[in-house]
Amino acid sequence: MIKHSEPISMTSGNVDELPSPTGFSKRPRVMRFYNTPRIIGRMSVVGEKESKGPVGKYFHKCETDDKMGEKTFERAEIRMFDTAVRGAVRDARLKIDDIDVMISGDLLNQMTTSSYAARDIGVPHIGIYGACSTMTEGLMLSATLVDAGYFTNIVCAASSHFATAERQFRYPLEYGCQRPPYAQWTVTGAGASVVSKNTKENERFPKIVMAIPGLITDYGINDLNNMGAAMAPAAMDTMFTLLTQSGFNADDFDMIVTGDLGKLGSDILRQLMLDRGIKLGQNYIDCGNIIYDVEQKCYQGGSGCACSATIFNSFIMDKLMSGEYKRIAYLATGALMSSQSCYQGETIPCISHAVVVESPFLGEK
Repeated sequence: MIKHSEPISMTSGNVDELPSPTGFSKRPRVMRFYNTPRIIGRMSVVGEKESKGPVGKYFHKCETDDKMGEKTFERAEIRMFDTAVRGAVRDARLKIDDIDVMISGDLLNQMTTSSYAARDIGVPHIGIYGACSTMTEGLMLSATLVDAGYFTNIVCAASSHFATAERQFRYPLEYGCQRPPYAQWTVTGAGASVVSKNTKENERFPKIVMAIPGLITDYGINDLNNMGAAMAPAAMDTMFTLLTQSGFNADDFDMIVTGDLGKLGSDILRQLMLDRGIKLGQNYIDCGNIIYDVEQKCYQGGSGCACSATIFNSFIMDKLMSGEYKRIAYLATGALMSSQSCYQGETIPCISHAVVVESPFLGEK
C-alpha cells in the first residue's frame, strides 16, 4: 500500500511525484457521450438472503428458492438472468425484437450463464468478462455504441450466484469449508439495463454522460478470499482518474458508488484516496457494504457481478428517476483471476470501470 506522511494537495503540482507501483496512467481516459444515451428500462432479481438486507425493498423480484425450481444452481442462474433481461425490456416498453444487441457477462467459465441465456433470448450477443466490474463495462460499451449511432436499443446485463461461484472459485458448498473473517459473500442475483438513443420521448430517463475504462492493477494479493483488498487499488486508480480528468470533484456527485469492495475494501479505498489527497465523504458508498445487514453474518459484505448490478438497477436508479440523486459516479470492480491462477501462485489482477449517470432532473430546483 502507498503511504505518505500527509495528504498531497491536488493543487500543489505534486501529483506527478506520487509513487505508482502499478504504473498509474496519466493518459486521457475520459469518454464523454455528447448524445447522452438514456437508461430507459431496468430490472433486478435477487435471492432470499439479498431480499432481507438493508436495500431489499428496492429489488424488483426476490426468489425464495436458490435453485428456483431448476435441477442445478447453474440452471437457476440462467433463469434469473433471463428474467432480469426480459423484465428490463418490458420496463422500457419494448419487445425483445426491438433490442439490437445484448452485452452481458457473468462469473462462470466461458460466460456460461449469459451465453446460454442469449441462446434462448435470441438477439445478437456480445459477451464480456469483467468479473464483478461487468455491469459498468456493459454500460460503458452500450453507451459508446448507442452514442456513435450504431444501435438504438441495447440491453446490458450481469449475474452471479453464491453456489455457482463458490463451486468454481473456492469449494463446493457440500465441502463445508470455513470462511476467514475478511471474506465476502457472493450475491445471488441478476441485473439488466436497457440503454437507448436520446430522443424526445426518452428525455425523462437518466442519461449516461461519461465513462472511464479501467487500468489493470495488481498489488500482490493472492488470497482468493481477500477480494476487497485486491480490488481497492483498481477502484482508486479509476476514481482518481475521474476526479482529476473529468472536471468533476467529489462534491459534484450526490453519490459515488463502488461495486463490491465490502467493508474492508472500502476502508482501504478511503485510505488510498486520502494518500492521493482526496478525502471521500458521506456521499461515498459501496454496494457490497450495504447489500447485507451485519446480523446476516456475511463477513465483509457482498461481492459478485450481481452485487452492484442489482443495486444500481433498483436503489440507485430509483433515486435518479425521482431526482433525489442528480449525478452519480458508478465504479464496479472486478478481480480477474481464473479458477486455477491463484493455486499456481499468481497474484490477482483487478480492474474498475466507471460511468457517470445524471438524473433527467439535473439543474432543476
